[in-house]
Amino acid sequence: MAINQWHWQEWEGRPYLTCELLEPWHHGFFTQAFAPELPENLVKIFHPEIPAYRVKQVHGNTVLASHEINWEGEHFSPADGIVSTAAQQAVFVATADCTPALIGDRRTGQVAAVHAGWRGTAKRIIPEAIQKFLDTGSEVKDLLVALGPAISGEVYQVSTAVAVEMGVSLGLQDLADDLDGMLLALENLLDSPILPDDEHEKVRLDVRRVNQLQLEQLGLALEQMAIAPHCTYQQPEHFFSYRRSNQKNVQWSGIVSR
Repeated sequence: MAINQWHWQEWEGRPYLTCELLEPWHHGFFTQAFAPELPENLVKIFHPEIPAYRVKQVHGNTVLASHEINWEGEHFSPADGIVSTAAQQAVFVATADCTPALIGDRRTGQVAAVHAGWRGTAKRIIPEAIQKFLDTGSEVKDLLVALGPAISGEVYQVSTAVAVEMGVSLGLQDLADDLDGMLLALENLLDSPILPDDEHEKVRLDVRRVNQLQLEQLGLALEQMAIAPHCTYQQPEHFFSYRRSNQKNVQWSGIVSR
């Protein structure tokens, strides 16, 4: 899972990221330079005449198929993930510090976009998206997952209660009787997703590492995953960060089925 899989591209002088792992698909992890453009405009970077699907993100674990999305006016269906159901469908999610996950099936060409903050990660939203693929005939060995720019664990302070929810999402509750036991179980994981913090009852949390561990539990190999070496909080020149600015600005990430 090498970091050199990630490359800067430009469109009309504005930078966005692509990942070699998803090279078979038109895709992009867009930066703040594209604000305030919405998917309806961003999709034209990929193709001038295909539909762009998005949802009303609610920090849950609902993943909808593209045909399940309500297009009535500005009242979008509440969900945090979208899976395509045909070729030439663009699916998008918005993030500021949460993880944008773009997923592709290299055999069928179908794709998904997932918004995975700590709440969605605790509810295992990316495994929910993977299950959507499996339900329609995909196989784990054919799935590729790119986790885009998000807040890095080294700067993301959360409560120990949040860390416990991460542990439960990884099935560690059988190894721990209490909060301290759960924290110890998390700390003992290889490349632990939690780091110490100076403040009482706080830790630092690497949400993308939790996402990766969930995917490993589903049987995905490291070669099927890529994590962007970019932090929304620490790179204000490229990314909006709610934790940094306390403002509700977002950048979009999208991918087109084939």
